[in-house]
Amino acid sequence: MKKILINVNLWQTRVAILRDGELQNIYFSSPVTETLERSYFKGIVSKVLPGIQTAFVDIGQQKAGFLHISEIDRELALQRMSSTVEIEDLTTEGKMTQEVALKPVMDVSKILREGEAILVQASKEPVYEKGAKLTTCFTIPGRFLVLMPNIPRIAISKKIEEREERARLKELLLKNLPDGMGAIIRTTSEEKKDAEILRDLKYLLNIWDTIQKQYQKAKPTEKIYEDLPIALRIVRDHLDEDVEDVIVDNKTTQAEVYKFVKTIAPEYAQRVKYYAGPQELFDRFNVNKQLEEALDQKVNLKSGGSIIVEQTQAMTVIDVNTGKFIGKADLEETILKTNLEAAEEVVRQLRLRNIGGLIVIDFIDMAVPAHRQKLLKFLERMLKERDKFQSVVLKVSEFGLIQMTRKRSGKTLLQELMEGCPTCRGLGVIRSLQTQSYSILYKIKESLNKHKDKRTLTLLLNPEIFQYMTTVEYNVILDLEKEYNAKITLMSNEELGLREFHIE
Repeated sequence: MKKILINVNLWQTRVAILRDGELQNIYFSSPVTETLERSYFKGIVSKVLPGIQTAFVDIGQQKAGFLHISEIDRELALQRMSSTVEIEDLTTEGKMTQEVALKPVMDVSKILREGEAILVQASKEPVYEKGAKLTTCFTIPGRFLVLMPNIPRIAISKKIEEREERARLKELLLKNLPDGMGAIIRTTSEEKKDAEILRDLKYLLNIWDTIQKQYQKAKPTEKIYEDLPIALRIVRDHLDEDVEDVIVDNKTTQAEVYKFVKTIAPEYAQRVKYYAGPQELFDRFNVNKQLEEALDQKVNLKSGGSIIVEQTQAMTVIDVNTGKFIGKADLEETILKTNLEAAEEVVRQLRLRNIGGLIVIDFIDMAVPAHRQKLLKFLERMLKERDKFQSVVLKVSEFGLIQMTRKRSGKTLLQELMEGCPTCRGLGVIRSLQTQSYSILYKIKESLNKHKDKRTLTLLLNPEIFQYMTTVEYNVILDLEKEYNAKITLMSNEELGLREFHIE
């Protein structure tokens, strides 16, 4: 069974998903960090590059987003690409000319013009040196459906396997979707009543109507719509019959989540609970420890083997290592067992670390062809059952490698919690100033809760951490003082390293 844990603080909200006590997914949101993915903008085309069939669009961010021709919806492209040609038609009466419509050759320079306004949606967050990836193939996610307001196509989750149920859902959408629109039918819609699905559809259509109206009156480069707050978004995307509890450690957020769940899935409303224990929520369920382990390259397996996860800008490489084998007579069976265990852990790590793009897995070599096939089928099944993101897995290569791709979405865990080290020029990573500051804020809160009779705290900090906390997080310090009726003094100390601090 699964649990959704929502940890709310003044400086950060964290949402964790556990399966049988094991961390499966982790999500972060901070007031000082803007999330672009799924947001809509009134963009301004700043540059059109026909050579790479890409346009750069100013969306008010540090770097312009990029819009490739493959991400421009067909209707918009055809409207601007229509062309005709005259041909000669030889008849018995002589020559006559006739106009015949030809399929236009797609050219981004004939679809978009520099300086014009265009409605765009961010489909991927900025990564490394790249700006946000943009699209005009719009999607609006709901509980049962993902509305595609300008893509007239219906897709159904592969996890819905019954033919009659797939036909029922498709027919329901065909009858009720407005002309020119499409939808993706999510797994959660299986066996749901027509009225529930249509209520979700109406909700999504209202959002699309709001987006269109906002676009008309928005200023250039303005963000005109963004997805739900993180707590509600994760509950919407993950709440199903497998979730036994949604546990929130903040009364206000718990009330918001309860009201939201009562609206979208009233049968699960009683599973939303408030946590007021003396121990911090993520410590109570061992999330913090598992999160620390997820930042390591090496992951130990129960069998004694291990996997090594190495991430680069180009791809992620995962190496499966053997452990201590028991005996030699059944070596092939032991290797298969280790590989199957590693495959299940690989799927978990891909989710937990939010790894996407090209992935290469080097499993332990197996001499028996049937074992290789069993491993491949098992990996595909784990991805299908336990991962919401789309993936494509190729057969075992001649070198014994399995190559796969997984949809990118947002930042990886390393990008979220770490930053490039200025000393090693990006070859290694250290905790970011933000992450280290948050660790200190957690300790402050813990200390205030523990020593309720002592309301004066002095913090000795590394100069860089001091600078960050007295600028970016200064209001949080003031709010903590007000909440706990305490006085908090920050002092810079050059003798302390980035990960060192003292509370007096």
